[in-house]
Amino acid sequence: MLSLAAALLAFIQVDAERVQFTICGSERRVTCVVDGDTFWLHRVKYRVADIDAPEVSQPECEREALLGDAATLRLVQLLNDGAFSLTTHGKDRYGRTLATVSRSSISLGESLVNEGLARRWGDRRGWC
Repeated sequence: MLSLAAALLAFIQVDAERVQFTICGSERRVTCVVDGDTFWLHRVKYRVADIDAPEVSQPECEREALLGDAATLRLVQLLNDGAFSLTTHGKDRYGRTLATVSRSSISLGESLVNEGLARRWGDRRGWC
């Protein structure tokens, strides 16, 4: 059971007026989107905890590459559409902070799933 202090630290409200996401490039990563389920916010790398999106760095086929690019662009749009909250769930094996991202109690990850640009976490079907 989390203490009240730990629970408060695990929930972060992000003011969209102060944050504008772009797609990450080769420059230093501060606030940008890597792919459909990974982004940087204020130099912290986050992994959207409730989804899995197609790979953009090493896609297994052209379909996965196209879906990965679309998911990346859509995550940029969703993050830039207004204030959102992050509920963190620790770190993954790569050191990324796991977080559920939501706006008005609606998961942005679930939005990507509903649009066919991601799958719920645990779904191991390929994209090809």
